[in-house]
Order: sequence, then C-alpha cells, then structure tokens
Amino acid sequence: MTQFELFRRMSGLENDPRSNDELWTDTVNSEGFVDSRDCGLVDAVQSGWYLGQTDELFKGFAVSAADSVLDVGCGAGGATLFCANRGAHVVFVDAVAEKIESLRARVAATPARKAEGYVSIGQPLPVEDGSMTRIVAMEVLEHVEKPAEFMRELVRAGAPGALYLLAVPDPVGEHIQKNFAPSYYFQQPNHIHIFEREAFVSLVTDAGLEIVRRDAFGFFWTMWMFMYWTLAKASGTELEGASHDVVQPPFPPLLNDWAKLWHQLIQMPESAPMKQALDQLLPKSQVIIARKPIERVP
Repeated sequence: MTQFELFRRMSGLENDPRSNDELWTDTVNSEGFVDSRDCGLVDAVQSGWYLGQTDELFKGFAVSAADSVLDVGCGAGGATLFCANRGAHVVFVDAVAEKIESLRARVAATPARKAEGYVSIGQPLPVEDGSMTRIVAMEVLEHVEKPAEFMRELVRAGAPGALYLLAVPDPVGEHIQKNFAPSYYFQQPNHIHIFEREAFVSLVTDAGLEIVRRDAFGFFWTMWMFMYWTLAKASGTELEGASHDVVQPPFPPLLNDWAKLWHQLIQMPESAPMKQALDQLLPKSQVIIARKPIERVP
C-alpha cells in the first residue's frame, strides 16, 4: 500500500474523484492545517537545533566559515545546508546517490567555500586523516553493522580538537516500539542496534573522544511514530524499506491533528517546562557533543 492509499483510507476518501496531488494540496491548504515536518522543525529549534543567530547547528556546536564539516549519512541535508550557509567547507556523504545529487545542487546556491558530495557507506570515509574540524553523524550509528569500527573511522577524520555531533535513537522509545512497530523497523536497512544511554557514552569514549555535553530531545516525534505504526496497522498497511524514505507525506488525518495540537502547545511560552520534561522523559534521540583530544608534546 502506498502512502496515498493509506491517506485515502484513513481519511475516508477511497472513492474521492480528486487525484492524489489534488487531495493533498487541498488538505495542506485547509484552514488550520499544520504540516508535521514544519511542527517538527519548530520543536527542534526550541530544543536547540539550527540556531541561526549564534551559528550553532545544535547548542554548543557552533560552525563558522573557517570550519571543514563532515556530515555522514546526510540524508536530505539539513545539517549540511546549515553549515554551508555559514560559509564552511562541507563534505556530505550518504549511501543513496539521489540524495547526494539533490543536495549537491542545493549546496551550490550557498556561500560554502567548498563543497564535496560522495556516495558511500562511510567506511572508509572519503577524507584525509585529521582533516575535518566538525563531524556530524546523526541517526546513523544504529544502522551500521559495526558501530565501534565506524566510530574509529569518524575519529580518524577529525583534526585534533575537532567537535563531534552524534545522535542515535533513545532506547526508551525504541523498546516501547518493539511492542507494535513492524519487524522490518528493527532490521536492515533500518535500526539494527538499540543503544542504552551509558552504552552510547562508552561507544564514544572508547573511540578516544571526550564528552563535552549530553542531551535529549524529540518527544513530539516519538509520539508521532507511535501513532504512525498504530494507524498503519489499523488500516492493514504493510510498509517495507528504509523507514526514513517510507514514512513520507501525505500523512493520515490523526497525525495532522497531533501536529496541530503540539504546534499550538509549544507556541505558548508557558509550555516550555512541559516540553523540556517530556523531551527528557520520552525523547526521540539522545545527543552527544564530543571533542577529539589535542595531542600535547611532552
């Protein structure tokens, strides 16, 4: 079943004569509609992501034109584009050629002082030893067969003093989803590892990095995914493939309602303590900022 078939079924529009594009366009333009992705972006900024005024990709992870940034598993390229717009040298890597080609065209319109895109699974990375001052690997480690080897390769790429921005799914939400998410979500090419919080720390420090900061965020997306799997099951939908590519709009009406509700809540300044507490209780992702030690001459 396609996303549009799921959307039609959950909306009660199986027999609606409008085309799929017309249906989704009418939905998006309806009064009060909030796109889940837009709500997720607002939520992320409130959690400390994409801080344009301070040039921080994530709070504590500033990027400047002097930096050389390696984004591994770049996907749609949000992190790469943020860094490119700061004038940095960006190197973006992904296993999907179409994503690299699309991102290459978008980066070309930024003030990045240099841009390189590579189709690669990340081992080895297409950069020289110690050449990058910022390394980003978000929602990547849970997909690779040998995370410790992958971390060592990330460390090889970093210059002494380089900062690392690393994120993986939080184990609480992952274990809950095991009860109702389809089995493929925990198989290749999706999540084949669940990192307990201290195990994630050990993975980073065992690779030779120093922890600078730990954080968590994304209650909105955790609940969103819980609802998504439940709605898919209720409709008899069987989805396969890379979850990031499968879970795409149009989204069922209840998910649009959830996005609208959460968006309204987080617009209120009074909701900040609630959001912060829920982000820590049931986050989508755990985040570590780490530093490669500077070698000191005796």
